[in-house]
Amino acid sequence: MSRSDPHTTARAPSPRDPRIDLFRGLLLVMIFIDHVPGNWYENLTLRNWGFSDAAESFFIMSGMAAGLAYTGGVARWRETGLWLGIAPIWKRAWVLYLTHIFLTMAGIAIFAIGAEAFGLTELLTKINMRQVFQNTGPALIGIVTLGHQIGYVNILPAYTVLLLAAPFALLLGQRAPLALLAASIVLWFITGLLRLNLPAYPNPGGWFFNPFAWQLIFVIGLLTGIALRHGNRFVPKNRTLFAVATGWIVFVLAWIYAPGFGPVMDGIMARLEALGLPFHITSQDKTFLPLLRLLHVLAVAYIISCLPSVARLSAHPYAEPLRVMGRQGLLVFSAGALLSLAGQAVFVYFEGVTIVPWLFIPAGTVVLWALAWLADWKRRAGQPARQSLVQKGGSMSPVAAE
Repeated sequence: MSRSDPHTTARAPSPRDPRIDLFRGLLLVMIFIDHVPGNWYENLTLRNWGFSDAAESFFIMSGMAAGLAYTGGVARWRETGLWLGIAPIWKRAWVLYLTHIFLTMAGIAIFAIGAEAFGLTELLTKINMRQVFQNTGPALIGIVTLGHQIGYVNILPAYTVLLLAAPFALLLGQRAPLALLAASIVLWFITGLLRLNLPAYPNPGGWFFNPFAWQLIFVIGLLTGIALRHGNRFVPKNRTLFAVATGWIVFVLAWIYAPGFGPVMDGIMARLEALGLPFHITSQDKTFLPLLRLLHVLAVAYIISCLPSVARLSAHPYAEPLRVMGRQGLLVFSAGALLSLAGQAVFVYFEGVTIVPWLFIPAGTVVLWALAWLADWKRRAGQPARQSLVQKGGSMSPVAAE
């Protein structure tokens, strides 16, 4: 398919793509499971099927959602003024910043309660908590400035930074998508080459989700969302490309699980690095979004987007629970983050009681679904008022950029 004409005004919002909601909901469940280490359900999540995990896929989905939601406002900047296109995006970034601060403080409180009420003092040194309890002043400065990030609650800062840059990416992406992609690839490569990152004050080093590197898959998602907004595909369907993507997935699975093959490939990567190839080409350092992880998540996303059966299954009534969770992405992520931290404390308290992990994950997932359903019900109840606003000259986004 051809890409949309960047000089035309954005079309009217199209119906929600059920695949976006379903996979976002599925990824949120996987993130919740992976954030409570020590449960059997971890064996079923995406990280067992290749180099990437749910985080990379979630960044792509977030970029797509941002492209779908905000393209129209930015495209009309000559008519309405640039600020009216930028303001909703930066407002969303502010909401994400406040959400991150709340989740961080709530997570600290959960672990502090575990230590004070139940004697689980080992919690005070887990997931980057040591600075909070032993170096409190600098840690608080780091929390507010996004430098100090506790484990499992550290994805929103990168997304916040990327949303701040999103209006300018949208302006370029609508007029010259390949130029935006090229600039994004160059920034990714230089970031890995020079080890660029934002400081993790008061700790040494940088952010775990390095926005200078992770912007690449966000931009790819953004360009995909821009194209979808105009009824097109950013990367056309192609049998050869589909075969290559499928072959890469199979190759990665063999790398991980075929006896003897993994060590051989690891040795080849080590020799390539010794010859001078940049570490983010040969390693799997998640912080810098290395090439192996990048290619894996792109292959997975492309294959899924090309399969008609995926579209049919995503629209099936039985898939509605996941779609509901996907529609309420920020709420589900936030609740899942708090539940996962509480689950870590519970697992420490009930260490050795094997039934606890088996029960906690399904129960937590049901809670997340119930919260999403309530929020979605409230949203549907308010739709008549919003539709009335549109009829009077207001506007609505086609999808919530969560």
